[in-house]
Amino acid sequence: MNGPYRIYIQLRGDGFYTIEKGDSVVFSLVFMGWSDDNGSTGGDEADGELRLRNKYLQEIRSKLVLETPDTLLNTAFAFAKIRAAESIFETKGGPMHGPGGEAYYAAIWANDQAEYVGPFFPFLGYDYGNEASLNAYLHFARFMNDAYDPIPSSIIAEGTDIWNGAGDRGDAAMIAYGAARYALASGDPVQAEKLWPLIKWCLEYCRRHLNSDGVVTSDTDELEGRFPAGTANLCTSSLYYDALQSAVYLGQATGRDRKYLRVYTQQAEKLKRSIEKYFGATIGGFETYKYYKENDTLRSWICIPLTMGIMDRKAGTVDALFSPQLWTEDGLATISGGKTFWDRSTLYALRGVFAAGETEKALEFLHYYSNRRLLGDHVPYPVEAYPEGSQRHLSAESGLYCRVFTEGLFGIRPTGLCSFDLTPQLPAGWPSMSLRRIHAFDSVFDISVEREGEKIKVTVSSGKKIISNKFIMSGETIPVVFDDCMFRRSNTEEIIIGKQ
Repeated sequence: MNGPYRIYIQLRGDGFYTIEKGDSVVFSLVFMGWSDDNGSTGGDEADGELRLRNKYLQEIRSKLVLETPDTLLNTAFAFAKIRAAESIFETKGGPMHGPGGEAYYAAIWANDQAEYVGPFFPFLGYDYGNEASLNAYLHFARFMNDAYDPIPSSIIAEGTDIWNGAGDRGDAAMIAYGAARYALASGDPVQAEKLWPLIKWCLEYCRRHLNSDGVVTSDTDELEGRFPAGTANLCTSSLYYDALQSAVYLGQATGRDRKYLRVYTQQAEKLKRSIEKYFGATIGGFETYKYYKENDTLRSWICIPLTMGIMDRKAGTVDALFSPQLWTEDGLATISGGKTFWDRSTLYALRGVFAAGETEKALEFLHYYSNRRLLGDHVPYPVEAYPEGSQRHLSAESGLYCRVFTEGLFGIRPTGLCSFDLTPQLPAGWPSMSLRRIHAFDSVFDISVEREGEKIKVTVSSGKKIISNKFIMSGETIPVVFDDCMFRRSNTEEIIIGKQ
């Protein structure tokens, strides 16, 4: 963009050494680059970067800590937190979370950043991650327009250009879904106000693109034409459905007109019926979904209604996902009988199967998948795809892995700036599980789940304060409300500056 760059690589501490037993040698390989000739090749860049890296790792380790009897899952979760949060770059357009993988930097995508990892960062409590997420949503908001032309799929080159090579991929649904969930989990009314216009615009865009059957049309989907998606696909309409529900929760929390919000509720109810009528089908012998109108082969994305709380066809869908027609040694095949796989659909499926209450089945396949990724032959993180990209470790997929636990196993569903629904699914063979030091809803809190006979004891606590302490059956839902979060402490007349 700005002319040639000078790249400098230096090996420091090189040479031949004779060392005694127990002694050590320290050396470093340093890569540096400048857009002019003013850079310095001296100093202790390696030592400084190593100190920063260790500081970063310690911060990530200390937050959102998973504790289960399965040490493999605990370790894979700890690794995924690192990969999800480390891929953020300071650019002229502000901090940008990039997919990475040696190809995608200083740029954001409506799926990777807005949909996949953005809603995760408030739970991790990583300030730089939250800053990058908000920055991504506000970059997309620059492209809102009165004509309701599509928002570009990707904003690239440090925010100075766009990529829109696949047309409308359902990007508005991705952005609305991610931005609404992020705003709720952040617990920050100021951020909620900033994001509300974007969420509202994206929902209206989707409404304007409903076909005569009541589902959302788009040019492609997030696979950008690699596989057929028809003129309307299951993924986009499902995301739109969840986004409508989140918008109602967010609107209630920020004082929007309830008559206006009831329209969103009615639209969601109507859309759910349309999804069933348009996509519901028997495919491969299973009562599940077709991915688009003409589709007659099982696709991995039949999982997505489950993650959005649509359980009308959960039994057939779960059976289809874990059948030999779709499940492979690397998770879900993109299409039945194919060799291509994308981890994102496998991770959505695992989250959705937990949400559907099929805990033992979900755990079996989650453990298998986690073992494959953490300890297999291409380690230690979730991957993007194969054969395309040769299983690059794109960053946002690790965020999706963590969400299998936060939203699937523990069943956290934001319902306000200070509240969430909690639906824990404690596996039969586990005496307990917990998530420690969760940062969301303007609070830092723990969730502890312990088996007590046929029931489970669920405790939500913040320091020494008990927020909720109940005995329920595994899979039951508990509403949790924080009485003293920032939103309740603030002067709402000052904060609610843009009521609809």
